[in-house]
Amino acid sequence: MTAQKRHSRERILIVDDSEMNRSILADMLADEFDVTEAVDGEEALEILAKEKDAFSLVLLDIVMPRKDGFDVLAEMNRTNLIEDLPVVMVSAETASAQIERAYELGATDFIMRPFDAFIVHRRVLNTIFLYVKQRKLLGIIEAQIAEKEQNSALMVDILSHIVEFRNGESGPHIRNVRIITDILLRKLLRKTDRYALTERDVSAIIMASALHDIGKIGIDDKILNKPGRLTKEEFAAMQKHTLIGANMLEGLSSHSGDLLVRRAYEICRWHHERWDGGGYPDGLKGDDIPVSAQIVALADVYDALTSERVYKSAVPPEEAKEMILAGKCGAFNPLLAECLVEEFDQIRGALAKDGAQMESHREVRNYADAAIYPKGTGVSERTLKLLDYERMKYNFYAELTEEIQFEYLIEEKILKLSPSGAKRLGVEQELADPARDLRLQTQLGIGWYERLMEHVRATSPALPEFRHECQLRIGGELRWYNIIVRTFWTDGDVPVIESVIGKAVDIHDTHVAMTELKEKSIRDPLTGLLNREGVSEQLPQKLAAFPERKFALAVFDIDFFKKVNDVYGHLFGDKVLCEVAERLVHSTRVHDLCARIGGDEFLIVFDYEGDIRSIIARVFKSLCGKVEDFDVTVSMGVVEMTDETQDYEDLFRKADIALYASKQGGRANYHFYDDSMGDGVPHREG
Repeated sequence: MTAQKRHSRERILIVDDSEMNRSILADMLADEFDVTEAVDGEEALEILAKEKDAFSLVLLDIVMPRKDGFDVLAEMNRTNLIEDLPVVMVSAETASAQIERAYELGATDFIMRPFDAFIVHRRVLNTIFLYVKQRKLLGIIEAQIAEKEQNSALMVDILSHIVEFRNGESGPHIRNVRIITDILLRKLLRKTDRYALTERDVSAIIMASALHDIGKIGIDDKILNKPGRLTKEEFAAMQKHTLIGANMLEGLSSHSGDLLVRRAYEICRWHHERWDGGGYPDGLKGDDIPVSAQIVALADVYDALTSERVYKSAVPPEEAKEMILAGKCGAFNPLLAECLVEEFDQIRGALAKDGAQMESHREVRNYADAAIYPKGTGVSERTLKLLDYERMKYNFYAELTEEIQFEYLIEEKILKLSPSGAKRLGVEQELADPARDLRLQTQLGIGWYERLMEHVRATSPALPEFRHECQLRIGGELRWYNIIVRTFWTDGDVPVIESVIGKAVDIHDTHVAMTELKEKSIRDPLTGLLNREGVSEQLPQKLAAFPERKFALAVFDIDFFKKVNDVYGHLFGDKVLCEVAERLVHSTRVHDLCARIGGDEFLIVFDYEGDIRSIIARVFKSLCGKVEDFDVTVSMGVVEMTDETQDYEDLFRKADIALYASKQGGRANYHFYDDSMGDGVPHREG
């Protein structure tokens, strides 16, 4: 299939106040593209607001009434639309200042009038091709980031458990420090430009905060877990954990220049320094203390105060905040103290939820946003920086876990291994002509290269990834590994494999980790119930496994729940949600599906015998009642499944219609769906 045919139905918006100009451009492009026309910038923005994802390119004139071309570009920048939709300027303006301004506002190309049909056609095609490739690249980046962030989070959990197992601290301490660090750091950068930190710096500091107490591995257990006050000598020994951790990181010679290691070193060594110079180990003062260590110091103190330890009870969050502001825990940067006050509710709310899952989602979103909405640099430069950072961070954790990573350049016939991978296999990091390397044949077996390349040749640009299980001889012992491989291709009519990247992971460890991640992905982090994705996954399986049983689907929400958050606060709102979820679990049976599908809305799939109406009456009654001094009532809609109606979306829609009928009837009741209720749900609030 040719390139032109692949893109024959792309849609183009032509914006020009001259009907003649629009007609000429439409005639040039209509054979291969769907064309929409706008008479000026204001109409163009209205069209894009309604159909922003419908177009592949905008051809934009400069001089127009109402809103000109520069006004359109400015608005597309304000809404970030310029990042995903290329704009080619079309104008008779030849002044360099006009052209420069267009490019500064994000225009991709500039075409002069009078038109040359071949040039217009070629530049339109080239621009669309460029953005298609960019979107494909961003998709690859997001997939890689998601996978690597999961692995990074797993490594952080492992390190956290090692430290906390010896230290006797609260289990979530390291996770909490990372969450608080994230919130405080981003708030600080919004308040001031004093600290010149890039997005890479921010991500490295957040990740490195998990290693702040890694030096405690070298402290005597009797001191770490002493329930009483430490003696002067014991406290001096405890203080050494800052230097022990810094020395451990300094000893990673192969990664000494990496950003993550540098930030981790700063945090490990100086997170007990104080703004007034009263900290340790070096007595640094003010901004002589790296901002990374300043933020982690505050996060560490706050979580230590609000957590129970072997030597003390937990302090309420409000009291902990006041103690920090009063200087009872040492002096902190006044700007950071302001950040703590201004973000206090967000910190409390974030720590009350399942922080590990929320943090993982936030990290992936931050990286994806950075790739899609670059600031200050071009997309390609930003992409390279992101990939470089991810490679650095992943290599760092891979070395700690001894994971084997590799890259094979097809044309050059060069195999590049991660430092830990080369060490485990007993070979150099870079091998020329690996098919003939006798050491690899000893480790991987005769014919390993041919088997690998057979899998590689079976891939395609559309299906570039495969997995292969094999045994590797590590330290004289054969172990089963999962080889995960992705191929990268040239573009063109004859695709050619350029390179292969992959990793080898112990199958047992990977299976356990992926099972845990899978379970988390279908659960609501606050209540532990299934989420919407979990219901979509498990309901078809349940219906297929038990075709002879009767099922009903119910949807309910909490009456006037907005009042709970507005009057009592979000923490109490979360408490109400958890209490309702607990009542729901206790009033249903183990084989019923219970889910929180968003906000205060819940869903139940009943697997029942007998009379469903008596079951609904019992469950409905159990959900209502007081939570402290708030009266909880719910409104519910129910639909019974039939042989003809088992589509999840259709069932949900009908249950929602019945729920609306309950609200119309005064709330605090339930209705079963029937055909007289109609096919649509009018707009309704809480």
